[in-house]
Amino acid sequence: MNKIYLHSADKIANIKHKSLVKALVIALFEEECIALDQLSYIFCSDAYLLQINKQFLNHDTLTDVITFPFSEEGEPVYGEVYLSVDRIKENAKTFEVEYQNELLRVMVHGALHLCGYTDKTKPQKAQMREKEDYYLKQFNVSREANS
Repeated sequence: MNKIYLHSADKIANIKHKSLVKALVIALFEEECIALDQLSYIFCSDAYLLQINKQFLNHDTLTDVITFPFSEEGEPVYGEVYLSVDRIKENAKTFEVEYQNELLRVMVHGALHLCGYTDKTKPQKAQMREKEDYYLKQFNVSREANS
């Protein structure tokens, strides 16, 4: 089905080039050889995502992204990725990159989680960052350069 949906819970993300962003995410799944059924990105505030973090993960911390896979292993991916627009804006300032670049990085990060990547250990984080950078280069985005 390859459907990517963009929703606003309580914040609007103001994504530029939506069709290109969706194409990048679809290409990511294709390159990872992971079948994609449906993926919803839900944009929200820090408060909204904090409540989800507490309710479902028992974490009382702010985060920029939480990913929920709903499909079974071996089935085409069906999932939701919740993104805090507040956190992404703050991270963009911290890393001195444009908001759109950081937004795309976090969207790729969520998609990579649905492809089976995790970031619990230092080596896993390094692999995740390497994958993020690889896919962002496909879209001419980097964290090093403010483009």
